[in-house]
Amino acid sequence: MTRRPPVPATPTPPTPPAYVRRAEVAKSIVEYPLALGLFVLSIPVILLAMLVVRLTSKGSALYTQQRVGRGGRVFTIYKIRTMYDECESLTGPRWALPGDPRITPVGLVLRALHIDELPQLVNVLKGDMAIIGPRPERPEICKQLRLVIPNYDARHTVKPGITGFAQIHLPPDSNLRSARNKVAYDRFYILRIGAWMDVYVYLCTVLKLIGLKRLYYRAPRKPAEE
Repeated sequence: MTRRPPVPATPTPPTPPAYVRRAEVAKSIVEYPLALGLFVLSIPVILLAMLVVRLTSKGSALYTQQRVGRGGRVFTIYKIRTMYDECESLTGPRWALPGDPRITPVGLVLRALHIDELPQLVNVLKGDMAIIGPRPERPEICKQLRLVIPNYDARHTVKPGITGFAQIHLPPDSNLRSARNKVAYDRFYILRIGAWMDVYVYLCTVLKLIGLKRLYYRAPRKPAEE
């Protein structure tokens, strides 16, 4: 019997091609001032949301978590807490569930309005994330997905994003099938990374936020990766 080579404990994404590196440089020139402006404008909203979270449930209002970024580097992501404090202490990391009982009533509102994501603008300013890119996953879940999804770490050749091509088309991961679909969309984005793709994602993100997703949405399908 042929033994499979061991899976590395940390991601080992391939070296990004030159066009991806050039696109990332151009993205940073646009996204840094945009993230700075958005963060300054959102400070009152962030502070108000944190106050409401702190007053309505036990635990810190600001939530931090380890995520895997470009090149497999683990960084700390910032979010406004939407779940009950220590809700994974017994189960460990897991995907979202339909009607997830871990989410607080206030958290449901924050998630629906995407206010909980606003502190991630700090991650963009720190250089850990981009505004547009694949959604960063937790190291524990990445380790599992690497076992079952071929070339999974290709998505780590670019910075992860607050929004992205996969995020505007697909719901949050809830099982292995949804994770496979997300990876396919992430690869599609990376193969076509550039100004026009990012403009498309920006426009679709705005439409999604204002409740007009139907103007661009189509039934999820696996995009061609070649």
